[in-house]
Amino acid sequence: MPNNHLVVVGAGSWGTALAMAALRSVAFFSSSVAPPAAARVTLLARDAVQAAAMQAERKNGRYLPGVALPPALQITADAAVLGAASVVLLVTPFAGLPEWFGRLASLPTLVPVLWAAKGLDADTGEMAHELAARLLPGRACGVVSGPSFAAEVARGLPCALTVASSSEALQQLGSQWLHGPTLRVYRSADVTGVEVGGAVKNVIAIATGMCDGLNLGLNARAALITRGLAEMSRFAVALGAKPETLAGLTGLGDLILTATGELSRNRRFGLEFARDGQAHGGFLAEGARCAGAVRRRAAQLGIDMPITACVASIVAGQLSPQAAAQQLLARAAKAE
Repeated sequence: MPNNHLVVVGAGSWGTALAMAALRSVAFFSSSVAPPAAARVTLLARDAVQAAAMQAERKNGRYLPGVALPPALQITADAAVLGAASVVLLVTPFAGLPEWFGRLASLPTLVPVLWAAKGLDADTGEMAHELAARLLPGRACGVVSGPSFAAEVARGLPCALTVASSSEALQQLGSQWLHGPTLRVYRSADVTGVEVGGAVKNVIAIATGMCDGLNLGLNARAALITRGLAEMSRFAVALGAKPETLAGLTGLGDLILTATGELSRNRRFGLEFARDGQAHGGFLAEGARCAGAVRRRAAQLGIDMPITACVASIVAGQLSPQAAAQQLLARAAKAE
């Protein structure tokens, strides 16, 4: 592993899980090849009280109850640690990316940046790599994505992810930091395809949760996921992605997990919204945050995305899940 200090920004469930995976990777490589000098992983939390508690108690009780943190994981709320990073992995909500891109732009060195956020900017419709091109010009950047629930990764259960970047060196670096005994990492240059898959699958998962909440049956669920993949692929290809990316881990794989897995926040949002007209706890899933932006950008491209359009209208309070189901069923027959 050529670089020796990974800083993971975001001490939620996914940030903590990826930091733990990185430490497993260090141990994995150390057992087979000469390890980098003093390879270390630091988890940067926004909440100083949370960071201190995690550091002292060796657990993230708020987000990953019952999971012990490895002794080697350092936790801090001091953003000065970014100045000592050799690579930064941003694991924040998508809406937090511009702030962190701005912070990283002020660093004296061009530290490479990866992110695990999924979505589109609610105001501009930009994907993360487009924001990075504007806010972090000249920087090696990329995305980590794939079918994964944080709780399972934290426990060391098997998982596969993709690291995508236009920089082959950063693809390799991300793979080296995360690939380990239970986490298989693939590399890709199709950043657009990977990011579209990560964003739009959340929207389709909300629709699938609503389908189940309305008790429309397993046939309807299968049809919704399949047609959701079709519109996700149309959108990605129109933006310049490779079709095969959407058939891989970050497209079909992530869609299946998020649309059907019981740990999926987006599926749960749709399920509860269809049953009760609101999500319990008042949370807003990432798919709900970006559905409108996806619909607007698709319209600009002339791409038909009826499922996404229905979800965006439901979230905006313009349509009920029941009316959306009828609207989709009433569409004219067509060739697949």
